[in-house]
Amino acid sequence: QRIISLAPSNTEILFAIGAGSRLIGRDSFSDYPDEAQQIQIIGGDLGEIDAETILALEPDLVFASSLTAPEQIQTLEDLGLTVFTVTNPEDISGLYPNIKTVAELTGQTESAILLIDQLQARVSAVEVKINQISYRPLVYYELDGTDPNAPWTPGPGSFIDKLISLAGGENLGKVLSDEWAQISIETIIAQDPEIILLGNAHWGGVTPEEVAARTGWDTLSAIKVGKIYPFDDNLVSRPGPRLVEGLETMAKLLHPELFP
Repeated sequence: QRIISLAPSNTEILFAIGAGSRLIGRDSFSDYPDEAQQIQIIGGDLGEIDAETILALEPDLVFASSLTAPEQIQTLEDLGLTVFTVTNPEDISGLYPNIKTVAELTGQTESAILLIDQLQARVSAVEVKINQISYRPLVYYELDGTDPNAPWTPGPGSFIDKLISLAGGENLGKVLSDEWAQISIETIIAQDPEIILLGNAHWGGVTPEEVAARTGWDTLSAIKVGKIYPFDDNLVSRPGPRLVEGLETMAKLLHPELFP
């Protein structure tokens, strides 16, 4: 079976269930695990995939995602290729059926059952500890601070919003109306977050020092007590097995007293 992945989440699932060795092509964002970086790139920057390269590789199966443009999927299907779209889960529990489906399509059901059991046990371990808390800190999660007066943050109902809640926090962005939105500096100051997570630290190089030096931000509680943490956004923006690592990492930052 020769497989092509058009999304990092699919690539990470394939490697986690033991089917990574069958990957013959990947999108440019699929950089985890390290072995994935040895696989031929079939496009992906700015959403463009190279249909001719994909066809030349003669894949048996192409895994797309909810973010793959419908017209790109149509193009591949018109070329006679088998394309399966793995939809983005609404929350962490939606990850397990995705793993199961990918495993069924690649004949890796047994290893997937083991993986799902392990992931569910890790989530349960976090939930047991978070159930003990009597207090949820207010968390500001920054997606993009290119405009520091109107940065982007996850709003109500978004995946990260639900993850912050699961990790024992309260998402500052829940006061917004959209799942992903820009928030005014005035709103941030009025809400006064106790913890700041920088999802733009890895890809954007934003540092806690830089955020603390922003005009007007020095009044924030999180900055006064030094609770500004770089956070690897790949752990929560790619709906693959590392979502669980994202939850664990977040829970430890929000409630270090529970995770000595």
